[in-house]
Amino acid sequence: MSDQPTTDINALFDDLDAGIFRNKFAQALGEAAAGVIQTGKQGKVTITLDLKQIADSSQVDCSHKLSYTVPTAKGKKSEENTTKTPLYVGRGGKLTLFPENQGKFDFSQGQGQGSTQGA
Repeated sequence: MSDQPTTDINALFDDLDAGIFRNKFAQALGEAAAGVIQTGKQGKVTITLDLKQIADSSQVDCSHKLSYTVPTAKGKKSEENTTKTPLYVGRGGKLTLFPENQGKFDFSQGQGQGSTQGA
């Protein structure tokens, strides 16, 4: 294996469409599996990720399409949903919601100033 950083798939799926994509994926898998068991026919769940650079930045628009087919007693039903999430591309192509070099905000400065305790 390479020493290059890799995308954390679990974190990525939590970030796509603010976590909604993960829920849609789970729902689609469940519906397709239930249809397969009920009918004995084949179901299908497909995820398509298309990446497009945003201007000249180190970000990409990740278009995530979820499509699935659920077998039914007399045929099949299908659904398709596409949404987008902007992602940062870090070293080695690592995809994250926030840049790798994101600085930390110091919120401790100024706390307690101007307060009148025990007055």
